Amino acid sequence: MGHTGPRPGEPLRVTDWDNLGYYMYLPGIFIYDDISQLKWVPDIDARYKMIGGDNFYQAERAPNGNYVDKYLGGVAIMQLPFFAGAHYIAQRYGYPTDGFSPPYQFAVAFVAIFYALLGLFLLRRFLLSYFTDGSVAISILLLCLASNFLEYTAIGGGMSHPYIFLLYVLMLYAARSWHQQPRLWTALAIGWLIGFATMCRPTEAVMLFIPLKWNTHTKEAAKAKWAMVKQHKPHIAMAIVGGLIGILPQLIYWKYVSGGWVYDVGSAWDFLTPHFRVLIGWEKGWFIYTPVTVFFIIGMFFMKGYEWRKAVLWFCLLNIYIIISWRDWRYGGSYSTRALMQSYPLFALPLTALVQDIGTKKWKWGFYILGIYLIAVNLFQHEQYYKTILHFYDMNRKYYGRIYLNPNPTPLDYSMLDNEDMLRSEKGYTKTTLYQNNTKQTVQFAGNGQAVLCYTQLHLQGKETWLRIDCQINSIQGMWGAYLHTGITVGDTTLQNKVRLFYPTSAENKVLDYSFYVEVPQQFHNGRLKLYISRDGDYKGEVMDVTIKSLKKYNYESRFD
Repeated sequence: MGHTGPRPGEPLRVTDWDNLGYYMYLPGIFIYDDISQLKWVPDIDARYKMIGGDNFYQAERAPNGNYVDKYLGGVAIMQLPFFAGAHYIAQRYGYPTDGFSPPYQFAVAFVAIFYALLGLFLLRRFLLSYFTDGSVAISILLLCLASNFLEYTAIGGGMSHPYIFLLYVLMLYAARSWHQQPRLWTALAIGWLIGFATMCRPTEAVMLFIPLKWNTHTKEAAKAKWAMVKQHKPHIAMAIVGGLIGILPQLIYWKYVSGGWVYDVGSAWDFLTPHFRVLIGWEKGWFIYTPVTVFFIIGMFFMKGYEWRKAVLWFCLLNIYIIISWRDWRYGGSYSTRALMQSYPLFALPLTALVQDIGTKKWKWGFYILGIYLIAVNLFQHEQYYKTILHFYDMNRKYYGRIYLNPNPTPLDYSMLDNEDMLRSEKGYTKTTLYQNNTKQTVQFAGNGQAVLCYTQLHLQGKETWLRIDCQINSIQGMWGAYLHTGITVGDTTLQNKVRLFYPTSAENKVLDYSFYVEVPQQFHNGRLKLYISRDGDYKGEVMDVTIKSLKKYNYESRFD
């Protein structure tokens, strides 16, 4: 999935990329009366650009020739009341009643916020049953403002996460209610919540472990719990019925469009080799980009005595294991690990337990200051993410180090998205201009190809030599997917480096500065340097300036050669 959310000056567009997959049940059923052939999609994409590229990946052809939505329909059901309101507004005030005009976009944006706020309100009431008001307030502030909760509620609200967030809160209430006083309707609600959450996102079936392990925190409590379950065996059957009711709309849809009651949407898993970089990797690491989540885990050591202790432990650990085992471990374009956001109501319990314990310590103010810092960093990074400075897909350690709390990254900083070579400072280096051309040069090619900007023969001296490449380029067409390359060739060996033309905050039809370093090992000091632009597809641009300089230490040769 590509980065979502409107850009400055662009109209609100919430139902694009993956969001389209969750949403398109509604216009398909209620406007176009077409959920199997989707003949209306090309016209909508031509008008609004919702697919997110040339590939209609949100649906696939079944063997019977019908299209099957690869995203499940639970989110669309939760969006339905707001969709109906948007359709009424569109009819009344003259907007296109096509399911994608502004009223529908605002409806999808607001429904996510509505469900998230409702979930927070109910979560606060639940937490107050166990913790002080102050501890709950601090916990919710950290949960909302120091994590990626904000991104997937206020900006990327077309995804499934804010909807399922509310379902987890409701499950906390249902599980506690049944264990306090078993009722058939509560058992039915527990089953329905599990089935419907699974219909929103299949992996949410792990929600089952919340009621299953509730009130098993001690041997005595577990013994009493299972004795109570035996006394209420019909409740188990009622919960199963509730689960079937919850997922039944999806089964009916699959039967209608594919001919079978169950359809494989194509997920792939690596359960034997889970991807721990989901938690600690520099690409999207949960603990790295939203470090407040470390407290979610630490708090699990402070849950002793609570009836939900085993439920939280089992659920959270199994849920994390499932999330890090998905083969597409980057989870598309995203901020931190988006797939864990919906389960934050469960993580709020250990977090609040930790906050309450720290509140009794003398050093609590140090923790509060750290919390304020984490909130500030997260809000700053949300602004960077919105501008694509914090990249939605290609983050790495060196680049993150260059942009961390940096309000004005330079082209040299941006180059670290692609280029491993970085000279920390040019202080202490002499500079020699090897090549310079400030004459406007038009670059254009069609199809896969490359346009050479310059050739130059290197004659470098010393054991530590760097090149600095500076360019000014106006990309008129084809900036996305275009790269500025260097290749230094000696014999049959080439040393290559590249940086993208579509760097964060860039735009077409604007003269942009590009800079990057190349560290040149001694065996390439007399190589032939080629500077060129490449792209898979058409490209057109103007190169305004090219400067290549060598940098070497003062008196380096006289001291060592």
